[in-house]
Amino acid sequence: MRKLKLDELNRPGLEDYRARAKLPLAVLLDNVRSGLNVGSVFRTADAFALEQLVLCGITARPPHREILKTAIGATESVAWTYRAGVAEAVAAWKARGYWAVGVEQTDESIPLQEWRRPAGAPLLVLFGNEVDGLSEEVLPLLDQAVEVPQFGTKHSLNVSVCAGIVLWELMRQYRFG
Repeated sequence: MRKLKLDELNRPGLEDYRARAKLPLAVLLDNVRSGLNVGSVFRTADAFALEQLVLCGITARPPHREILKTAIGATESVAWTYRAGVAEAVAAWKARGYWAVGVEQTDESIPLQEWRRPAGAPLLVLFGNEVDGLSEEVLPLLDQAVEVPQFGTKHSLNVSVCAGIVLWELMRQYRFG
């Protein structure tokens, strides 16, 4: 066994990547305060070829030193927009036909391993603030809430770790059934 060299990974160049079809899946970051977390989500969005990132509220925006540190160039490949108001952003995406799925612990959330994406519907997946989670104003706008089951003493995962887990599962469902 040996590690592959970068040129053996057969990754597309930037222009080729931008031109390729993306999953019909956008990610909304609701007041995520750490630029390091935002950069990590950019990198995950690039890895899974997601459609777009929507940065809302106090969420840091490129070019931001901490984002650039963890994104490692993904701010150039991943399409992104900024909206000050999270509720307005969700409403706009829903008006375009997207299903709004919040990653949050609620009295109605479904464990990630049991949830199946709705066939044919593009998704807007929302991740919230590192301390407060999703904004209360956005909960009534959600079509569904999912959560990652946890078995330790902590109440939540780091938002970028959680995003990696959830987005992997959604990408798996889209690409591999």
